[in-house]
Amino acid sequence: MLRIAVPNKGSLAETAAQMLSEAGYAGRRDPKELHLLDAPNGVEFFFLRPRDIATYVGSGALDVGVTGRDLLLDSGSDACEIESLGFGDSTFRFAGPTGRFSNLADLAGHRVATSYPGLVGAFLAGHDVDVTLVPLDGAVESAVQLGVADAVADVVSTGTTLRKAGLDIFGPVILESTAVLIGSPQEKPGLETLRRRLQGVLVARRFVLMDYDLPAELLDQATDIAGGIESPTVSPLRDKDWVAVRVMVPRERTNQIMDSLYELGARAILVSAIHAARL
Repeated sequence: MLRIAVPNKGSLAETAAQMLSEAGYAGRRDPKELHLLDAPNGVEFFFLRPRDIATYVGSGALDVGVTGRDLLLDSGSDACEIESLGFGDSTFRFAGPTGRFSNLADLAGHRVATSYPGLVGAFLAGHDVDVTLVPLDGAVESAVQLGVADAVADVVSTGTTLRKAGLDIFGPVILESTAVLIGSPQEKPGLETLRRRLQGVLVARRFVLMDYDLPAELLDQATDIAGGIESPTVSPLRDKDWVAVRVMVPRERTNQIMDSLYELGARAILVSAIHAARL
C-alpha cells in the first residue's frame, strides 16, 4: 500500500486533489478528513500541512508526497524531488527599501526577514553572504517598515505588494519553485504506477487530439506542420486520393496548427480533449 502525503490546504491543495482525481484516485468528501484509504488503487492518502509533507516523507513515515519545491528545500529533509507537476509556480526574490540595496553583497551584515529560513540561508551561504535571518510565519513585506529587518526574501509574482510596502526587488532569483512529487530515500512499490498516472494527466492537459481529412499527396507537408509525439495515424478514405489523419498537438498551438493545415488543404478539422494518456 503506497502512502501518499497531500496538501490539506493552501494554494497547492485544490490543484493537487484535482490532479489525483484525474489520475483515477479517490478524493475525500469531507475537507476536514485527514486520512483516506483507496484500496482499489492500492494507496492511502494523508492530508497534511504543505510545510510538513517533506519532513514526513523524508523520515520514511510516508512514501511520497505532493508539495512545493521551495518547501522541500526549506525543510532540510532527506526527501528527494521525483518530478515537476506543472502547477503552483512561484519565484523567490530579495527586496529592500528603494535605493538601499543593489546586489547580493550589499546584504552582508544586515537582517533579512523570510518565511523560508532554510532555503534563503542555504542560498546566501552558497554565495558567501553573511546575514542575520529573521524567521517569520506568513507575509514578510511589513518587516522593514516595522523595524525588525533591513530587507526581505519572499515569493514574488508581479511585485505589486512589495512596492506598496516601499520595497524594490534586487539581486538574483533565489529559486523558481513549482509543485513537485517527492519521495522517500527508498523507492516503494506502487510509485511507478503513480508516476505514470500523473504523467498521463500532464500529457492530457498539454495536448489535444486533432483529426482532419487531407489530399494524400500533401501528407508529408502536413506532417511537417504537426508531426505528433511519434508520427500521425493515417487511415484511407473511400476517395482514394484522400486520407484521414489523427495527431496529438500542443494545446497552446491548436489554432495556429489548424490555420496552417487549412491553408495547406486539410478539411473537416476537428479537435478533441484528451482525458487520460500513457506515452
